[in-house]
Amino acid sequence: MHTFYRLFLICPWLLPLLSFGQLPAPKPIFPTPLSPRIANYQIKVSLNPVTKRLTGQQTLTWHNTSNDVIRELQFHLYLNAFKDRNSTFMRESGGQLRGDYIDSDDKDAWGWTNLKSMKVKGGEALVWQFIQPDDLNTDDRTVIRVPLSTPLGPGQSITLDMAFDAKLPKIFARTGFSRDFFLVGQWFPKIGVYEPAGTRYARQGQWNCHQFHAHSEFYADYGVYDVDITTPKEFWVEATGLMQGEVMHKNGTKTLRYHAEDVVDFAWTASPRFQEATSQWKHVKITVLLQPEHADQAERHIDAAKAALAYFDKHLGKYPFPNLTIVDPPVHAMGAAGMEYPTFITAGTVWQIPKGIRMPETVTVHEFGHQYFMQLLASNEFEEAWLDEGFNQYYEGRIMDETYGPKTSAADLFGYRIGDLENSRDGYVHLDNPAIGPSFGNTWQLPDTYYGVLTYSKTATWLRTLEGLLGRKIMDEIMQTYFQRWQFKHPNANSFIAIVNEIAPARTGFRYGNDMNWFFDQVLYGDNVCDYKLVSVASKKQGKQYTSTVRIDRLGDARMPVDVLLHFADGKELMLFWDGKGRTKTFTVTEPAELIRAEADPKQKLYIDTNFNNNSLTRQPTSAPAAKYAAKVLFWIQNWLHWLAWLA
Repeated sequence: MHTFYRLFLICPWLLPLLSFGQLPAPKPIFPTPLSPRIANYQIKVSLNPVTKRLTGQQTLTWHNTSNDVIRELQFHLYLNAFKDRNSTFMRESGGQLRGDYIDSDDKDAWGWTNLKSMKVKGGEALVWQFIQPDDLNTDDRTVIRVPLSTPLGPGQSITLDMAFDAKLPKIFARTGFSRDFFLVGQWFPKIGVYEPAGTRYARQGQWNCHQFHAHSEFYADYGVYDVDITTPKEFWVEATGLMQGEVMHKNGTKTLRYHAEDVVDFAWTASPRFQEATSQWKHVKITVLLQPEHADQAERHIDAAKAALAYFDKHLGKYPFPNLTIVDPPVHAMGAAGMEYPTFITAGTVWQIPKGIRMPETVTVHEFGHQYFMQLLASNEFEEAWLDEGFNQYYEGRIMDETYGPKTSAADLFGYRIGDLENSRDGYVHLDNPAIGPSFGNTWQLPDTYYGVLTYSKTATWLRTLEGLLGRKIMDEIMQTYFQRWQFKHPNANSFIAIVNEIAPARTGFRYGNDMNWFFDQVLYGDNVCDYKLVSVASKKQGKQYTSTVRIDRLGDARMPVDVLLHFADGKELMLFWDGKGRTKTFTVTEPAELIRAEADPKQKLYIDTNFNNNSLTRQPTSAPAAKYAAKVLFWIQNWLHWLAWLA
């Protein structure tokens, strides 16, 4: 290690004496704040790429916007999830995430955060203790409580100065290092969310500050971040927000200043190997940091980002930030692929991936979507991951299918084709037990190994079902209302359902009742399985008329309204409706022509139906008996593609 660099790590106060120039003061991004700006950070951090350690100081200004007297604060120390085998994260995950494993015998693979000091600015030093609010695992060190000797009254603020060290883990779960690539997320002591009574599910004021679990992500308040990042001068650095300036130091390092407003988190990356590609979409500058071997895929990432920006702008709401950074991790750091932070996402690809396998596009679209549900809506991903991941998966399907074709958006290679949204549906309906559990619930308490399907795939599928029942126009009105009403706040399930019940009944002429609670009771809170089957089709001539009968059965326990379309020999079609509540329904109609075919749910409104193959019957034999064998082959291909999609 360079002697001057060693000296800097020991004595960071020497840095101004070794610098060329000064860093500029941050420039405001938004003339009027977009959010309450409750938690605001000023951080100085240096990276030692040899030891994989961070040295940091931060000043946090936190505002008590509640009417409560605050007697303690709570903080996340996320990197302690990687401290040893005994953390809750490691116990739950078994040391793996999305197929990537930590080498627990490699001492360099572990990570931690050491909070060295905390004091009230200009005042007393504070003490803290580790707590385990979720599972009482005393070996878990990811949450602390900090008692305040002087309580914080309503409307008051507190400013804290903190010093900390951190060791980055070897990447297997979102954050850390791999060789000379660094993805630095969940890295600083981060205050939890204080929820006054009436916020989400809080009946009285409470801290919402969960331990770091294997199957959950994050929940935070909005704020302003000013972050100075010091690395070796040959490293390319990008981060949340906008770079304000850069200063080179005589010791071979440099410091970059970043400023971000109205965001819930801050992450950054550093590597000497990045190649940059840039583009512009309206007010948004798009920056892609690519591995050299992936440089030819720059346009794939950019085009996907532009498609997502345009689609969300039209169908949901405006992306207000002036920038978007897309990081392409190396293959040896794929544990950092497919991750989202404000204005900053990681994608995921491999060398020479065919254009017919749209993994780069899918991951880019998906991770950008989190800018809405994770960032602009600040959903609680610990407790209601479906509000983020599931909603995002639904929009991923819409964007991919519209941009790349509804039957080819996930893959179109060697004659095998599958759309993104149908790929999500396959993930749910091909479960060994689709009734394994609901989408709703604390994320870490969902049935073991089913988190992804219940949170992502099932939610996307029942949202598509809601769209099918209501129509795209009404669905867009619901989602736009939800976004406008709840952005820069903290919605929950009730927030969304209330808007559905406000809009859907009146717009549909109360076709499905006075509210849609019956729907959510089954698909969100329940584990009901939907399966309607066309059992029989018959037609008998009686004089000049034909009396035709069609029987449909409800095989699952989900009760959904279903259309039945009849096709007659003279070309006439007749649409019938059943409320779907009984176990069976027989329709009898009299027409001048013979009934030749019937279809249950012909427009596939009930996208959550687990078996489309039993939804139609014809009175004439099919001319393609080999189709069922082709379907089996396609099923295995789809499952392979579904596995690839988990990178997102």
